[in-house]
Amino acid sequence: MKNDQRNKYLQFVNIAFQMGIIIAAGVFSGIWLDEKYPNKYSAYTIGLSLLGVFIALYQVYRSVKSMDENDS
Repeated sequence: MKNDQRNKYLQFVNIAFQMGIIIAAGVFSGIWLDEKYPNKYSAYTIGLSLLGVFIALYQVYRSVKSMDENDS
């Protein structure tokens, strides 16, 4: 029982790290593109940051859904 709880905890920690990496990749890619192709509104940083957030949320949804299916 305790080992199962640890595995669930580690799965949630893994999800948090994945979210951070995906969002950070979007932000840093956007910053790089904004430096390479300057624009007035930092559009690449904003756009890729939001894209990273949406991708990360989709990953969370998929992970939680698969955890739920495994429990059933």
